[in-house]
Amino acid sequence: MGMLDTLLNGSNGSSNLNAEAIREAILQVQDTDIQKTLGELEAVHNIEIHGSTVKIYLLLYQPLHFVAENINLACKKAVERIAPSAKVEVYVQEKLPKIPHNRPLAQVKNLVAIASGKGGVGKSTIAANLAAALAKKGAVVGLIDADIHGPSVPTLFDLEEEQLRGEKTEDGTFIGHPMEKYGVKLVSMGFVMGRDQAAIMRGPMQAGYLNTFIEQIAWGELDYLLFDLPPGTGDIHLTMSQRIPLTGAIVVTTPQNLALADVRRGISMFSRVNIETLGVIENMSYYALPDGSRDYIFGQGGGERIAKEANVPFLGEVPLNISIRQGGDEGMPVVMNDKAPLQQRAFMDLAAKLAAEVRKKNARTVAAPTVQISL
Repeated sequence: MGMLDTLLNGSNGSSNLNAEAIREAILQVQDTDIQKTLGELEAVHNIEIHGSTVKIYLLLYQPLHFVAENINLACKKAVERIAPSAKVEVYVQEKLPKIPHNRPLAQVKNLVAIASGKGGVGKSTIAANLAAALAKKGAVVGLIDADIHGPSVPTLFDLEEEQLRGEKTEDGTFIGHPMEKYGVKLVSMGFVMGRDQAAIMRGPMQAGYLNTFIEQIAWGELDYLLFDLPPGTGDIHLTMSQRIPLTGAIVVTTPQNLALADVRRGISMFSRVNIETLGVIENMSYYALPDGSRDYIFGQGGGERIAKEANVPFLGEVPLNISIRQGGDEGMPVVMNDKAPLQQRAFMDLAAKLAAEVRKKNARTVAAPTVQISL
């Protein structure tokens, strides 16, 4: 994302500012994602005072799309408590991971799998809406429809008539170009097969197509690449764990016990191949009745219980709602539908929680920043 030139303006006032007090106040500002202060995170690169203007330079763990505005506002308030008339300018830059150039998808900062233990839980709908929500917030996002036998992305993004485009290089290698809709770059087996053609292939062929989507698509630089995995724990999942250094996985479930048993197996599989489960999302959690009450058709609280049992974050619930279903059928994720503000907000909140978990993971694993700020 580069420099977030987020400018917070106050009014001009006295130039006699207490530099030590201002620095101490900024060091105490909380990074609400990671739950540590800027001082604890060693995030304050520099503070400059020029007359009545305070310039604050921060280095924060990426991705910053959801959190930067909150930290900027918190820094401004911290300075204003000491110097109410000061003009505050906050500049935020990402701490970037050291990614080997020969790593698959080396231009992608965060690789996240969206999985489910069983089919029918709405995993693809969740994946599509998370991708669109991240893009809506300003992230550069890609989505690989890795469900070779049951590709959903063409329907979810109203691209059923599209075919994968690309060209051959001088050595004969095919390089494909992702489709793009709602700011999300998309690849799917549905763009390779005919609309009503069945994908009949054994495991190695499935893995081969996934490798093509990883290695022979011109993804460019991405903040996130999401993988909509097929249900279960099969060949695609093993290929992912062996080929791609995933940031982590999100597991989607519904509340009933039948789904939860499969979620346990899914989380266990990721753990065995050293992939962190970033969180559990419970879909179809309840139906909101006209009087405002909730009908828990499939049971209540199962996703949260399984997350607690597995010691992984619970990211939230998604209700049963006709606008979500219509969005999937009509090819526009509901998060893009301003006429469904409650559902839109639900998915934006889930995307913010996903981003927060990615930042926590990066804070635990990212090496010292390689990016320098020119002051």
